[in-house]
Amino acid sequence: MFGLLDYLKMGAGIAAGLMLYHLYAVSIGYPSARREARAGYVLLAERTAAEAKAAEMERQRNAAAQATEEHRKRLEAAQAAEQAAKDTLEDEIRSYELQLSEKNRACAVTAADRQWLLRH
Repeated sequence: MFGLLDYLKMGAGIAAGLMLYHLYAVSIGYPSARREARAGYVLLAERTAAEAKAAEMERQRNAAAQATEEHRKRLEAAQAAEQAAKDTLEDEIRSYELQLSEKNRACAVTAADRQWLLRH
């Protein structure tokens, strides 16, 4: 029926067909492989973006905590300086009143005057 040469021709035809199919598939790309690669890339890109966003949020949180701590320290220092200034003013007023009482003189400063001095 078929001779050896016929079988060789059929084998060569099948091999050529498979080669052409392979070249066609490679030239346009295997759609399933492309989809899988794209899906893997999308997942990787989303994960990388989420990690970067989390790192940025952590950095911002740390910066805010540090700024809050610095502000708290400055506020405490300002309150201490204000209290020291008030104490110094009170001491000066007491000293002046003591000097006046030693000389048997009265202080003409009223409570309203004293409050004005404390505010300014």
